Amino acid sequence: MKTLVIYFSAQGTTAKIAKELAANINADLFEIKPAVPYTAADIRWVNPLARCNREKFGKKDVPVSGKLENLSDYDTVLIGFPIWYGSAPNIVNTFCKDYDWSGIRVYAFATSGGSGIGKTAEKLAPYLKGAASVDARLVSNAGEVKSWLEA
Repeated sequence: MKTLVIYFSAQGTTAKIAKELAANINADLFEIKPAVPYTAADIRWVNPLARCNREKFGKKDVPVSGKLENLSDYDTVLIGFPIWYGSAPNIVNTFCKDYDWSGIRVYAFATSGGSGIGKTAEKLAPYLKGAASVDARLVSNAGEVKSWLEA
């Protein structure tokens, strides 16, 4: 079984968990990076004009920097991201829709400052064409993700 941890992190919280998780389970690691990096003002969700709000409510694709060349080499992929409005940030959706996920088990792990997991798995699934399964959980550390995988 070959495993990949993919993550998007706006403030470093998800990155810390993803890196620790990849090391703990001997997985490869790939970071989803926006073509135009987010600033602190861009992710200040309390400002209705902030970039994160314009992207989410405008249902906008977010250009991604870099490409994963070998997704088909993996049978299990963990995707980490912060919860934005009860689902994955648009950049995660944009990234995911460009790949063939056929036969891959996908585990989405989300970090949050207060939001619940909501219908994250259901909302992410349409962007994971062909995935064998899609599940999502809210986590606060890498150990929770590892335990979830071992269950």
